[in-house]
Amino acid sequence: MRIIITGGAGFLGSHLCDRCLAEGHEVVAVDNFITGSPDNIAHIDSPRFTVRRQNISEGIFIDGPVDFVLHFASPASPVDYLELPIQTLKVGALGTHNALGLARAKGAGLLLASTSEIYGDPLIHPQTEEYWGNVNSIGPRGCYDEAKRFAEALVMAYHRMHGINTKIVRIFNTYGPRMRLRDGRIVPNFVRQALSGEPITIYGDGSQTRSFCFVSDLVDGIYRLMLSGENLPVNIGNPIEFTVLEFAKLVNTVAESNSPLVFEPLPTDDPKQRRPDITRARTQLGWEPKVALEDGLRASLDFFREKMRSQ
Repeated sequence: MRIIITGGAGFLGSHLCDRCLAEGHEVVAVDNFITGSPDNIAHIDSPRFTVRRQNISEGIFIDGPVDFVLHFASPASPVDYLELPIQTLKVGALGTHNALGLARAKGAGLLLASTSEIYGDPLIHPQTEEYWGNVNSIGPRGCYDEAKRFAEALVMAYHRMHGINTKIVRIFNTYGPRMRLRDGRIVPNFVRQALSGEPITIYGDGSQTRSFCFVSDLVDGIYRLMLSGENLPVNIGNPIEFTVLEFAKLVNTVAESNSPLVFEPLPTDDPKQRRPDITRARTQLGWEPKVALEDGLRASLDFFREKMRSQ
């Protein structure tokens, strides 16, 4: 297939480029490099890989045939979407509209990268795909949550009205190499602080929970979803739940660090619980995560150490 990956130079997009190329496909990565980095794809040396610098909120221009569009363009961390709220909303709305327009014009399928954030601060636990969420649309995180909720609605409208073969993946906390050290997410924050011997900053009392999926597991789930006949949203994430305090202690252990733990107030609308119900992924895709959290952290440490040395 010839696959277009929007946000192809981002953390997840770059790993998807690797997977699709490994499967023998031709890949076109489209990115404006607001949050993505050329470093994430610099290692790729293949005649089946090209890069287009485009802002997909303004349009997507691709010559030739297209078989599938993997739409992963968006700021995706608290630091990013709090600094870039309008760009986040535009790529969720205009960017998704343009990606769907490309898919329709080319007779291609489209897979939307959605997020567990569409569930907001959930009132049910774990979160199933049938749950409609508890989102503060006018809060500081609303730009990201509502951009993704609108994008899901638009994708389903194109599926129903135009018969496009669409997929929606709801991504839960994912970590691994190529994350930015200061992107505001819990894994790079804690790892950077532990490796530098700084205090590890825990927001709230540490009793809030998260579930952590290693990037190779997530990419495998996304790839299976792309090839599947499933058109409804699918949660992809690791259902094993940790408190933030437990996770901070594990990071210290794996990094062989003695960083003290410090506590700060919980940010506005920060979810208190986050764990996916992956029944649909298991039954429809034959997928479940394989990489244990400690193993995934160890596999990520060399990357984070090298990034810190180079800064």
